[in-house]
Amino acid sequence: MRELIPGLWHWTTEHPNLGQDVSSYYLTKAATVLDPMVPAEGLAAFDGMPTPEHVVLSCRHHDRDHAQFVEAFGADFHVSEHGVQEYPGEDVKAYAVGDQIVPGVTAAANGPIAPDDTVLKIDVEGGALAFADSLISAGGTVGFVPDGLLGDDPEQVRADITAAVRELLNTQRFEHVLFAHGDPVVGGGREALAALVQNPS
Repeated sequence: MRELIPGLWHWTTEHPNLGQDVSSYYLTKAATVLDPMVPAEGLAAFDGMPTPEHVVLSCRHHDRDHAQFVEAFGADFHVSEHGVQEYPGEDVKAYAVGDQIVPGVTAAANGPIAPDDTVLKIDVEGGALAFADSLISAGGTVGFVPDGLLGDDPEQVRADITAAVRELLNTQRFEHVLFAHGDPVVGGGREALAALVQNPS
């Protein structure tokens, strides 16, 4: 685990079903883990930090290791209102776009890729946006997921994602961009998204 900016921690863990690393985050001020896998150090990595009180998924598919956090810490479990059906029998708190899910984490927008694919606004120094599955990053370059994950009309979905990102650029204040799949862009996040909008190839 590494601290990206004060109060925002990031780690990667190999997802057993994907065979590739995915990103998880911990917001100490909000005592909230986003799309969490258990870090390589185990849950002991959170010793000495505020106890995680909330698990927030950016989309319904990012269940990952959420149950271990709920069981170990007694954390509340938050999922988009469009994804709660994936968790029958679990105590799930549904959120909608516009909701402050927990203090410091707001559901800012839904991604065009699916009704539950959510962009989260994170209250940290400089502000951050966290994307679920509509965008990925590698080496600081932001791009789209492969066409095979964009449905029957990838070109239209890319255009819709681009329009949604343009709206976020016009309405949200942020400097950092976080991704469930790929490297976070710390500082320069606004510029990275603007570059995508200008050249959505």
